[in-house]
Amino acid sequence: MQFSPALRDRVATGRITLSFRLWSRPKVKIGGQYATGAVRIEIDSIEIVPFSSVTAADVRRAGENDRESLRQRAAHAGPIDDDTLVYRIEFHVVPKISASAHSDA
Repeated sequence: MQFSPALRDRVATGRITLSFRLWSRPKVKIGGQYATGAVRIEIDSIEIVPFSSVTAADVRRAGENDRESLRQRAAHAGPIDDDTLVYRIEFHVVPKISASAHSDA
């Protein structure tokens, strides 16, 4: 999954754990791991919801200041009104396994 440059650092640190996408079909799957910048994320859940269901907590978890900022960022594939169905994707950063964790010492 790709994120805009303004969001990448916060995704990498785990501060952003939710994304909304205007897709015609899902491009990720639950349990799937995807490279994004210098980290990998794993998809925890994906559901289709009307944009009107986006809460203030969702907006914060997605790294935006308000619903309209989120609407504009998600609308790169077309306009989004309150009835538009969007994918709500929860994810977490996959911790890196250190080289010492692999040793048999």
